[in-house]
Amino acid sequence: MASIISILLSILGSMAQSLINFLIPPPPTKICGSEGGPPITAKRIQLKDGRYLAYAEYGVDKAHAKFNVIFCHGFTGTRLDTFNASQDLMEELGVYIVGFDRAGYGESDPDPNRSVQSTALDIEELADALGFGPKFYLIGHSIGGHAVWGAIKYIPDRIAAAVLTAPVINYRWPRFPKRLAREVYKKQQLGDQWSLRIAYYMPSILHWWLEQSWLPTSTVIKGTTHRPNKADAEISKSRLDDGSFEKRINLASQQGKYESFYREMKVMFGKWEFDPMDLTEPPFPVHIFQGAEDGLVPVTLQRYLADQLSWINYHELPGTGHNFNAVPGLGNEVLKTLLGEASN
Repeated sequence: MASIISILLSILGSMAQSLINFLIPPPPTKICGSEGGPPITAKRIQLKDGRYLAYAEYGVDKAHAKFNVIFCHGFTGTRLDTFNASQDLMEELGVYIVGFDRAGYGESDPDPNRSVQSTALDIEELADALGFGPKFYLIGHSIGGHAVWGAIKYIPDRIAAAVLTAPVINYRWPRFPKRLAREVYKKQQLGDQWSLRIAYYMPSILHWWLEQSWLPTSTVIKGTTHRPNKADAEISKSRLDDGSFEKRINLASQQGKYESFYREMKVMFGKWEFDPMDLTEPPFPVHIFQGAEDGLVPVTLQRYLADQLSWINYHELPGTGHNFNAVPGLGNEVLKTLLGEASN
């Protein structure tokens, strides 16, 4: 009887999603460079499927680089984000860093079929277009960590080493113990619980849900997530007060929140093609840096994940939150860790 009820509820849910999507379709996309769309100001490469990917450069000139690094930004970020390594260190080591807008963010064309795999393949094409050679280094911060997991899964032969900093987790990855995941999930603010629930079970109405002011919605998009770490809380408040958070949001989502934030949530918190905890050991070192006081990514689940993967080099940082750029010297530590013995 329970299974019949479950099937009926699933059918009714699918019908409701289809109805809402038909009556309230996603808003039209404002493609960069199109009539009425944002202007194109960034360097861009064209991918095999015709889409354009925007990027920005940091560190030394590419022609003089010893190490090529691709950086994957966080949820509200763009190609203009990077981790806070000093210019002096990058010049000393010969590091060239590229930050890129994921599909639908900033000035990169949207991808209606975006997935963990497609993002990894976008990274591979970016590296090839920039002439990185057979291998390159990869860093993913926050929700950008899903791109690193995708690279480990789909393009392991292209990666020299990888670092995930405060990587966002999916509470519904199958290998997480259900009791532990449920316990941690309920510690989130109500709006985040519901947003992630909709992203997983009813993704086609996520755009509608997140636009309703009377419904519990994502605190991350609003910038109101509780931050237990003092430095994180101060930075968050300062950005809201001075308007820089709004400017950041507007830049990232200038082609539409649906193509950037909402698709990102569907990819990260929807049904994955694989569970990272099932990955086999890749032919390169992988490091995770996790703040012990992170209010966005639960440290208990990060510890569990790291325990399941014996090949992960796990670095837990006491007194540290989610914003790694707030920690003096941490960017340099991450870069040196990424490059390892090759930088000596």
